[in-house]
Amino acid sequence: MIKSIYETHVQVRNLEDSIEFYRRLGLTFVHKIEERRCAFFFVGEQKQMLGLWETDEKELKRSHFAFGIEAADIHEALTWLRSKGIEPEETSFGKPQTEPIVHTWMPAACVYFNDPDGNRLELITLLDDKPVVSKDFPYLSEWNKENRRGLF
Repeated sequence: MIKSIYETHVQVRNLEDSIEFYRRLGLTFVHKIEERRCAFFFVGEQKQMLGLWETDEKELKRSHFAFGIEAADIHEALTWLRSKGIEPEETSFGKPQTEPIVHTWMPAACVYFNDPDGNRLELITLLDDKPVVSKDFPYLSEWNKENRRGLF
């Protein structure tokens, strides 16, 4: 019955700054309701929706969500973010974020960054490998090397 998550909503402190940020990510701005201080974007060809809702600092609740990307694009994700003026998180899961990190139980490679309000965002792609239950979060290069050697 359920095929996808159609929409998600996040709270922001400054609607105009957030609209500009999500436009830099390449999302399609579709609608703004000034009197309600909210805006909406389409994400991808399926037109999944992201809603931004302005609120004051005291009411702000930070969220996390991920944007799915093609496997071929994950290696350039950090460079791509920086080309948009967006700095990735310095560390993820206790490691310097110098390349994508793998969630072994999925498995999926990901890169983390934040929007202007501290919502934790992620670029993620599923990998065509067998899942492995592990407490480790290897770099993608480590994952690929270990998989070839049969250690994961």
